Amino acid sequence: MSLITEEIRANATEFYTGNDICQEKSKFLLTEMNLPNGLLPMQDMLECGYVKDIGFVWLKSEKKTEHKFEKIRRSVQYATEVTAYVEPNKIKKLTGVKAKELLMWLTLTEICIRQHSQKITKRP
Repeated sequence: MSLITEEIRANATEFYTGNDICQEKSKFLLTEMNLPNGLLPMQDMLECGYVKDIGFVWLKSEKKTEHKFEKIRRSVQYATEVTAYVEPNKIKKLTGVKAKELLMWLTLTEICIRQHSQKITKRP
């Protein structure tokens, strides 16, 4: 069952369909929030949206995406639907994202960027 209802879509400040525009807009939003623009490298996106008043964002894709961040040697899985609340330097109430730690996949719920630092903190 989708977390994105017609009511949420109707309240969206921004709503886009199609992979190219969703890639562009998701990277722009991450950059605008002082987050790395490669943080959500989903493929084959169908739609994305942003409710600016509450900071709610969603991304929908055709299939799950698995990405390996080479610098930190970690694999991350993105479900077909990813939702979160964004604010400067932070993603919270994240759904649809798992990171591999040793032999287990852990669900991520929050990602923070420390100011004046290159370190990313994630919370399962």
